[in-house]
Amino acid sequence: MQKRTIGLYTKVSEQEKNIIHEKMKSANTNNMRGYLRKMATEGYIISVDMNSIQELVILLRSISNNINQIAKRTNETGNFYAEEMKELQQHYQKIWCSVEQILNQFS
Repeated sequence: MQKRTIGLYTKVSEQEKNIIHEKMKSANTNNMRGYLRKMATEGYIISVDMNSIQELVILLRSISNNINQIAKRTNETGNFYAEEMKELQQHYQKIWCSVEQILNQFS
């Protein structure tokens, strides 16, 4: 870890302090020193909401489980049912809707 031995100090108005706190909140951080240091050295902080990604992972696991179950049953019986295909298509559609929402958030 890098030692920090040089102190930099500045004063801000009440309004500027409030703006800083709002921006920290939107960056999802409570560490003012870290936030100010990051902003001063890099000029920006990117905060990504991972909730939509986690939802997408859950949907992918669900469809993966369905595919495995269908493959197992098809190998055992030699049958593949239209209902199963429709269910897979519905899960697939949900995944693509989630992907489109995520992409829209990044654009």
